[in-house]
Parts: sequence; structure tokens; C-alpha cells
Amino acid sequence: MSIAASIVAFNTPEDEMLRALNMLSDSCVQRIHVIDHSPDDSLGSVCRHFHKVVYQHLPNRGYGAGHNVALRQSLADGIRRHLVINSDVEITPRDIDRMDAYMHAHSDVGAMHPRMLNPDGSPQYTVRLCPTPFDLFVRRFLPATWFGARRERYELRQLPLDIPADIPYMQGSFMMLDCDTLRTVGLFDERFFLYPEDIDLSRRMHRVSRTLYYPMVTAVHHHRAASYHSARMLWVHIVNMIRYFNKWGWIFDAERRRFNAPFLNHHKAERSRAAAGRRDRQ
Repeated sequence: MSIAASIVAFNTPEDEMLRALNMLSDSCVQRIHVIDHSPDDSLGSVCRHFHKVVYQHLPNRGYGAGHNVALRQSLADGIRRHLVINSDVEITPRDIDRMDAYMHAHSDVGAMHPRMLNPDGSPQYTVRLCPTPFDLFVRRFLPATWFGARRERYELRQLPLDIPADIPYMQGSFMMLDCDTLRTVGLFDERFFLYPEDIDLSRRMHRVSRTLYYPMVTAVHHHRAASYHSARMLWVHIVNMIRYFNKWGWIFDAERRRFNAPFLNHHKAERSRAAAGRRDRQ
């Protein structure tokens, strides 16, 4: 079997899950794991209509832990690639097939992520630098008009739309993962209940393989941003980010500097060229 996929559900609307399963069933994905953390197992009635789906209703131990249930099965069964995907992501089955084919042809790619759009067609910046505590504080708590250049740099907004880029952090809403690379670096760190588990896995994979942003394929993400609407989820976000920085370093993180340096140097050069151009026009 070439590729499996997993969705972690929590009170997911049935119509959303139905759309996601139809999409995956029409692609090259050969087995779909649904790990349901909802209080009841009502989603099981939706999943039973799909012969590719393996449905499990399990206690909620977190997003990464849920996907790990499926990832361990893929590793045990010799699956070559595993797609971690949210039920609120829309992508054509053909584009899933294209990404799978790209990874098949490029053995140095450990993970892939498409260009993400909001439902209104605007860009959703889901590939980023490895964050500093200040980057996350600015992005989460300060007005969007503050520290504009810093936000732009952190969110890699200037990446070209026609060239793949090897980036250190991709959002966990869509991660096509090479299983051999996972055997080397390990699965999601289950100490993170939610939020930084994708940063953590991305940078571990980036150590040993290309973690590729592939903008020639686009997906739509109906991002709920729960921590912006729920005090409880905001607290979960804060606690887990503290755990992340305790693991990797708050101020001193040499690997973060090394991974981010190519993008920071490019960003600085682009801003210098733009400033020179403005001076020439004056």
C-alpha cells in the first residue's frame, strides 16, 4: 500500500466529515483513519459508508496523539507515505495524487504542504519560520497593524508562487509525510496536547530531509482558530507553547537560528533592494 491518511475529529459536523471522506476516497489514498475524540461516536455512522475508512472512537489525548494511532499503523504496515489532514481542508483528489507522485519521484522530501487559501480566496500563511516567543506574542496578542515587517517575515509572505521552498515549519492541517523519515525522527510529541506539535515535528523532519512548501497545488482551509474565540483554548495554546519553548529554547535556540537564516537573509536583501529602488525613483 502506497499512501494512507488520517483525520482527528472532535465534534466535527457530519457534512464536513462526509465531504472530506469523499475527497480522500476519490484520490490515491488507500486507507483513511478517522480518530474520533468526540463525546459520542455518531460520526461512526458516516464513516461506515466508506470501505477505505478505519474508524476509531478513542479518549481525547490530543491532536498529535490521535494521529499517532494511525501513523503507528502505517509504519507497521509498510505504508510509504501518510497524509495528516484536517476535515476542514478542501483539496482536489487530483492534487493529492500530484503531491504523492512528487514525493515518489523525489526521495529527499520528507514532508509536503500545499499553498493554503482562506474560503474567500485570500492567502492563509501556513508555512513559517521556526518561531521565537516574540513572534508568537506579536501574532496572537497585538493589533494586525503592529510589527508589520516582522509578521511578514515570520509568515514567509514573500515566497514565490511558482517555486517549491524547503521551509522549517508547516502547519499540521495538511502534512504529507514520508514514513521512512518518520522512522528516523519519530512521530508527533504527545506532550503537546494541541498547537505546537506541528512545529516540533516539522523541525525534526527538516533536520534530515526537505520539508517542502509546494505552492503549485492549492487547498482551502476553513480555519476555525479556536484559541481566538475560546478562553479555554487560548489557555491550552499558551500552556503548550510554554512546553514547546521549554523543550527547544526560549532565547537561545541555535537550530532555530540556523533553519531561519536563509529566509531572514533573503528577506533582508529584498528589503534593501526595494529601499534602493525607492531612492532611485526620488
